[in-house]
Amino acid sequence: MTTASSPSPGAGPAQTAEPDGERAPGTPETTATAASAAASAKRALLVASGATFLAVLDTTVVNIAFADLRVDFPDASLSQLTWVVTAYTVVFAALLAVAGRVADVTGRKKLFLRSTALFTLASLLSGLATSVELLVAARALQGVAAAGMIPAALGLVLQHTPPARRQIAVGVWGAVGSMAAAVGPSLGGLLVDVWGWRSVFLINLPIGLAIVMITTRLAGDTPSGRRLPDPVGTLALALGVGGVVFGVTQGTEWGWGSGRVLGLLIGGAVLLAVALLVSRRHEAPAVEWDLWRNRAFAATNVTSVLFGAAMYSYLLSSLLFLNAVWGYSELKAGLAVTPGAFAAAVGAMVVGRRVRPAAQWVAVAVGSVLFGASCGAMWLLLGDERQYAAVWLPLGIVGGLGIGAALTAISNAATASLPPQRFASGTGLLMTTRQVGGALGIAALAAILERYDVLDDQGYLEVFLACAVGALAAAVAAPAIRVRSSRTS
Repeated sequence: MTTASSPSPGAGPAQTAEPDGERAPGTPETTATAASAAASAKRALLVASGATFLAVLDTTVVNIAFADLRVDFPDASLSQLTWVVTAYTVVFAALLAVAGRVADVTGRKKLFLRSTALFTLASLLSGLATSVELLVAARALQGVAAAGMIPAALGLVLQHTPPARRQIAVGVWGAVGSMAAAVGPSLGGLLVDVWGWRSVFLINLPIGLAIVMITTRLAGDTPSGRRLPDPVGTLALALGVGGVVFGVTQGTEWGWGSGRVLGLLIGGAVLLAVALLVSRRHEAPAVEWDLWRNRAFAATNVTSVLFGAAMYSYLLSSLLFLNAVWGYSELKAGLAVTPGAFAAAVGAMVVGRRVRPAAQWVAVAVGSVLFGASCGAMWLLLGDERQYAAVWLPLGIVGGLGIGAALTAISNAATASLPPQRFASGTGLLMTTRQVGGALGIAALAAILERYDVLDDQGYLEVFLACAVGALAAAVAAPAIRVRSSRTS
C-alpha cells in the first residue's frame, strides 16, 4: 500500500517522481508535493474521523429514544424495540473483521466511499421508517455500512499520513471515537427532546454527504492484489460472531437457559471454530491467523476484549444509575456524563502526541489503571444520595482520561505491529474483539442487575466493581504489548 509520502495511483503530477529520481530540497516542485501530501493527510483524517464519529455514535445515540419510539409505535413490545439497537450492534460486530480484509484487497477508498454512501442512505431510511420492522431492517443496513467504514477509515488515515505523524493521527481518530461513544446519550437526548426520534438518524445525512464529497478528492489506493477471503470461512465467521453477540445480548431477556440463547451461543461458537479451522488451511483465509503470530498484535487483541467489556458496561451502567437511582432525566443523565467524554478526548490526544511508540504499552496500563481506579472509587463512594460535583464529576473525568488513553494506545500499538498493506485487516480484527468484549460486558451487567430491584443502587455498584476488575485485568495484560516480533507480511 502507498502512503502520503510515496506516489499512489491516481495522484496528481505533483506526486509523481522526476525522471532522474531526485529533486533539490526547497524547489517549487518539492514544496508543492509536500503541501499536497499534507492536504491529503488532513482530508483523510477529517473524513475518517467524521465517519467513525457517526458509526460509534449510532451504537449509543438510539438508546435514549426508546420512550419516543414507544409513543410512535404503541403496538410494539419492548423486546421488538430493542431490536432497533441489537440489529445494528450485531451486524456491525459480525462483519468488522471481514470488512477489514475486503478493504485491503479491493481498496480502502473504494470501500469507504461505498460504505459511507450506504450508511447515509440507511440513515435516511431509518428516519423515514413507518413501522418497527422497517426501522429494524434499516438499522441492520446501517450496521453493514458501519462495519465497512471503520477499518477502511483508519486504513485511509494510515495510508495518507507519513509514518512520523501516524501516531498523532491515530490519537485524533481515537479521540473522536471516544467522544462519540460518551456524547451519544446527551446528543441523543437533546435531539429527541427538540425534534423527536427521527432526528437521531436524519442528522447523519448532511454529515454523510459531506464525507462522501471530501473523500472523492483523495487519491485512490492500489489494491493489495491478494484474493478476497474464502466465502465459506467468511460466512462462518460472520454468523459465528453474530450468533455469540446476539445470544449474549438477549441472554437476560430470553433467559440464559432458554433453547434460543443456548442455540445462539453454542451454534455461534461452533461456527467460529469452523471459521478458524478452515482459515488455517486456506490460501485466502477469512481469519488471518498469521497476524496473531505477532505477539504485540495478539496482546492488543487481548487487552481490547478486556477493556471493551469494562468500558461498554460502564458507559451503559452510568446512565442507568443516574436515571434510576438519582432520578435524573435522560437528557440530564446524558449531560452529566459529557465531561467524561471530553476528558476521554484529552486522554486520546495526549497519548497520540506525547507517548513514544515503544511506550504505548505503558499508556495502555496507565489508562486502564485510571479507569479501573475510577470505577472502584464509584463502588466505594456512590450511593442513593446525589453527590455529583463532589464525587461523580471528578471520578468521571479520571475515568474518561483513562478510557481515551487506553483505547488510543491499544490502536497505536496494533497499527505499529502491522505492515501497511494490512492496516485495514488488522483494524477490523481489533475492533471485532472490542465489540465482542463489549457484548460480554453488557451481558455481565444484565446478569448482575437482574438480581436487584431496578431502583436499588447496590446492583449498579456491583457493576462498577466488575468494571474495575475488567480494567485492571487489561492493565495486567498490557506489558505483553511491548514484546514486538518482526512485522507480518
